Amino acid sequence: MRLEYFEMLDRVEEMDLAAGRIRVIATTPINSPVFEGHFPKFPILPGVLMLEIMNQASGYLLYRRFNRERFVFLGSVKRAKFRRMVKPGAILDVRGQITYDGSGFHIAETSLIVDGEVAADAEIVLIVQDFPTAEAKAELARRTSEITFADPVLA
Repeated sequence: MRLEYFEMLDRVEEMDLAAGRIRVIATTPINSPVFEGHFPKFPILPGVLMLEIMNQASGYLLYRRFNRERFVFLGSVKRAKFRRMVKPGAILDVRGQITYDGSGFHIAETSLIVDGEVAADAEIVLIVQDFPTAEAKAELARRTSEITFADPVLA
């Protein structure tokens, strides 16, 4: 995970494109400029970044469902709850389930689990559209190629 570059996902543990389900592992870095200001001498992962991690997991699922040919981004947050603080070095178990497939948008139930306890959960809307540029498409393909897969998961 590289917070400063919004590269949040480390390894896909489970992914079922047809069922619209994904489980990803992400490890928060021990040191990051993000933690220097949130909060000084008491570093915790900002809630907005927890939300982004959940968004990226569900967005990656849709990106793969559309064979890397469609641009997926956060459209809205219908509900979000932050239940526990996440400290540097925490291993995050991130889950997403597509609950609605619409025309150009999808709804996902997401959760972020740390040490077996839900740290955050949200219902989000993801927008799916054509890539804005060929360069953006190529760069997203390059960056997402760095995400690893657990052995039983087919890339």
